[in-house]
Amino acid sequence: MALRIVTVFGGSGFIGRHLIRRLAKTGATIRVPVRNAEKAKFLKPMGDVGQVVPIAVDIRDPAAVAAQVAHADAVVSLVGILAPTQGRSFQAIQAEAPGVIARAAAAAGATRMVHVSAIGADLDSAAEYARTKAEGENAVRAGFPDATILRPSIVFGPEDGFFNLFAGMARLAPVLPAFGGGATRMQPVYVGDVADAIMASLTTPHHLRQTYELGGPDVHTFRELVQMALDYSGRGGKPIIGIPFSIAMLQGWVLEKLPFKLLTQDQVTMLKSDNVCTGALPGLDAFGIAPTALATILPTYLDRFRTGGRFAPKSA
Repeated sequence: MALRIVTVFGGSGFIGRHLIRRLAKTGATIRVPVRNAEKAKFLKPMGDVGQVVPIAVDIRDPAAVAAQVAHADAVVSLVGILAPTQGRSFQAIQAEAPGVIARAAAAAGATRMVHVSAIGADLDSAAEYARTKAEGENAVRAGFPDATILRPSIVFGPEDGFFNLFAGMARLAPVLPAFGGGATRMQPVYVGDVADAIMASLTTPHHLRQTYELGGPDVHTFRELVQMALDYSGRGGKPIIGIPFSIAMLQGWVLEKLPFKLLTQDQVTMLKSDNVCTGALPGLDAFGIAPTALATILPTYLDRFRTGGRFAPKSA
């Protein structure tokens, strides 16, 4: 399928910037509805002059959303939050907004829609994040039945919020935490592989009406992933201390009240469940994508946390 106009909601985020680089190579005009168009201007050099167009839009406003999908061949929904903020609740952003986007895309005559959800999306989950992700999926299916839904595990890459967070903490913190003892299993997937899966969903017909789980080649525990962040940032000797979930919930109760929500109770609740592919749904292999290993990518961006940089001794 040739792409002429693509609208990418949430395109200024982590996955979005990698997707937009790929979309720009197709020659399509890319609309990027965002909260703050000024902050999204870094996307513009990813394409030719005028090709990538950040636009300030409130995704809770159906009329504003409809205007941004008008005449679009394809629509991508990357909207999501890790913690609620003033005026941006899980219900509004993750449960309701995807439905608004899907209905508008269908009404505009778009032939493709891709919605990025998350592994663990479940209407019965104890975590509001996972429940609203499932509600958002249902709303997309109701509004745009042909949509492709992608459920990635934790996504890693140069701008990720996991490995960069722990590598940054290791600069100052004497110890690093492993919530619940760090036994929760995760299957990190490379952001480039996720972006490639989105592109395949937009340009080939084989993925219509399908839901996929996207995970990397290996499953690791939370503790193992924190250790990797330490190792690749040159601080592998720092201790990792297990924090019981009961204590972590108390920490979340305190920290979620701060402007920068380093940890929330809902995030702790999510860590009580594994975040891995179930095997019940197709994965990256259905796109012909060989998943990228952590060891291939982590050294390319965590070395900035090393004392002396990339060429410092391993023990630095």
